[in-house]
Amino acid sequence: MEINSIWNDTYAAIALHLVIALAAGGIIGLERSYHGRPAGFRTHALVCLSSCMLMVLTVYQDTWFSALSLDQVSVDPTRMAQGIMTGIGFLGAGVIMKEGLTIRGLTTAASIWITAAIGIMIGVGFYFPAGIGTALTLVVLSGFRWIERRMPIEFYANLTVAFLRNAAMPESELRAMVDRQGFVVANMNYSVTGDGKTFEYQMVVHSPDRGNTRLLSEALNALPSVTAFRIAPTGD
Repeated sequence: MEINSIWNDTYAAIALHLVIALAAGGIIGLERSYHGRPAGFRTHALVCLSSCMLMVLTVYQDTWFSALSLDQVSVDPTRMAQGIMTGIGFLGAGVIMKEGLTIRGLTTAASIWITAAIGIMIGVGFYFPAGIGTALTLVVLSGFRWIERRMPIEFYANLTVAFLRNAAMPESELRAMVDRQGFVVANMNYSVTGDGKTFEYQMVVHSPDRGNTRLLSEALNALPSVTAFRIAPTGD
């Protein structure tokens, strides 16, 4: 009877670990899904749950060793945690996308990494630090976004402007036009595309006011010589 009680208590504790891990990962994932990130609700829930499962495998080794009638050996739980975090690195790298000079997905990769850490904490039964970690992660992802948007920081974007090769605007005129819209050109690159028919200016621009992006787009759209343009904000 006592053995059955211990067995039931152990499995109840394991189930509690897994349910809490699923909830913590799901909550963080909901924030990512709300903001349209590719790794969202299900990804974060599975990452946290899988991390918890692997730590439970180590922490409760006496249960499954006994079930297999094997002699128990000494296992260092921190080695399992190290293996989990190494594997999560590959998953995090998969959501980081580089498009030209723009890199996106760094915040989502970081959220996946910390979700795995929270799952590890829940797996070993450290519910309090795991709960604090989940709350602080949500504060960073949501609350800090509000602060970041209101901070007096420079807004950076990659700007590409295309012209017909024989009708390209002189660089000095383009720079002056960009300057009038409140932007500063940080650097300039040049390329010929479209089987040699299109000449492109590629540059990084920055402004203290994100709202100047609309003014710049309207000014470029009003130029008949511009065949195409693209303004791609940098950052996540």
